[in-house]
Amino acid sequence: MSPADLAGILDFLRAAEKLKTNVRSGWTSAGERESVAEHTWRLCLMALVLAPEFPDVDFSRLIRICIIHDLGEAIGGDIPAPEQASRGAAKSADERRDLVQLLEPLPTALREEIVALWDEYEAAASPEARLAKGLDKLETILQHTQGQNPPDFDYRFNLGYGRRFTADHPVLVALREVLDAETERRARESDANQERR
Repeated sequence: MSPADLAGILDFLRAAEKLKTNVRSGWTSAGERESVAEHTWRLCLMALVLAPEFPDVDFSRLIRICIIHDLGEAIGGDIPAPEQASRGAAKSADERRDLVQLLEPLPTALREEIVALWDEYEAAASPEARLAKGLDKLETILQHTQGQNPPDFDYRFNLGYGRRFTADHPVLVALREVLDAETERRARESDANQERR
């Protein structure tokens, strides 16, 4: 690897550090806003511990997709799931543009590989991409069920969130059922707290 390639990789890694400080709409169990990097870490952990349930999926490809799926958010930040629906295709185009900008310092072949993986994820164009999307939705819902969320948090939004990506495999369906029950429990608690105010 040339000195210029190394310098470009370091520039990219410095810019990607923003994922540690760019926050999502989720809250941690400690009552702090969750960072994009924290979400990505647990998504990768989910892929790792569930990998034996998906023997026909290329784990290396799955984990690479999980690692890069939100890279563009280092520039544009996270868009909360309820807002994503209203932004439609513009959200995807904006995130892809930000990803391409973030990757500019990287060597061409590496840049093209990461963009291709992101495109594959966004289109859910492979078993690995579809699984990554399903796990991404489940990780988000899991965080929402364990976080110290604000009083006006809309738990029930999650009951429909990403459902089409979590219905393809019995393990995802089973996880979804558990998380939906927990979501409904948290929603009822939130309703009761609102009534007391």
